Formats: sequence, C-alpha cells, structure tokens
Amino acid sequence: MTSTIAGSVPPERPETTIMTVWPSIASYAAGRWWGRLFAIQFPGLYILRLGNLLALLSIPHALVLYFYRVLPRVGVRYRLTNRRVVVHCGLTLTERTSIDLEAFDAIDIDVRPGQDWFHAGDLVFRRGGAEVFRLEGVSRPAAFRRTCLDARTARVTVQQVLARQAS
Repeated sequence: MTSTIAGSVPPERPETTIMTVWPSIASYAAGRWWGRLFAIQFPGLYILRLGNLLALLSIPHALVLYFYRVLPRVGVRYRLTNRRVVVHCGLTLTERTSIDLEAFDAIDIDVRPGQDWFHAGDLVFRRGGAEVFRLEGVSRPAAFRRTCLDARTARVTVQQVLARQAS
C-alpha cells in the first residue's frame, strides 16, 4: 500500500499525487473584473444588491470563462505531489512548471481585487522572503496552502532523518 503523505514513500517509488486543484475564473483579468462588479453592495438590502443583479446578467460570459479554463489545450491545474507542486496544462497533463517542496519555506495568500468574491487568491511561494513561485486564482487557497505546507514539512523532516541515518 502506498501512502500519499509526502516523504513517507521510499525515494525509489514514483511521485504520488496528494491533491489536485483547478484555478478559479478569478485567475483571469476578466474574471477579476467581474468579481469587482459582483462585490458591489449598493443598496445593501439583503439580497437586492447591484452586484447580485450583475452576477445574474453576466451568467453567459461567466460560463464562457468557466469552460475556457478547462479546454483541452488551455486548461491548467495545480497538482501537489509527495515531491513538488506542478502546474499542468491540457488534458495530456503537459508540465508547464514546478517547484520542489524543499525550494520554499513559506506560502502567502495574495487576494487581488476581484478574487475575494470568488473565494480565490494567489498562492505566493517564498524562500527567504523572496517570491520564487506563484499559483494564480486558486479556489479556496487556505486549504491548498495548508496541504502544501504539511507536505513540505513531512518531506523535509523525512529527508533530515534519512540524512542523519546515513551519516
């Protein structure tokens, strides 16, 4: 039985997927623009708000953005494995870019204007305070951030134990 906890599988075993997330439409400039409009609270009468009316009227455009983000050659997804965070593109899972779990020491959540309405944000991976990697428009970013940090902690801890045993 293989485990999906980072660092708990032997190094000779292949990468194991821990979690996969798809970015929100808030990863696109048009999605963030709509998100800023949807957040309008005027006149503030319970559900009768200008932002809610605009959300209803924009359904056709929002559907286009939603389906655009999952198109076979365009669609992007973020995959956390027991060794790294990978950005895949298309149905064939072509790797666009990645970062090893040891290559960062902190992850910040950057919620840009318009992403808040979608409950989305950018995950900014940092090493020594400098940005080294960014995942844009992650839906519910706090959960993915926590999982990435837990995987990193497990991987680094196991690597340290193995290094001590080898010496």
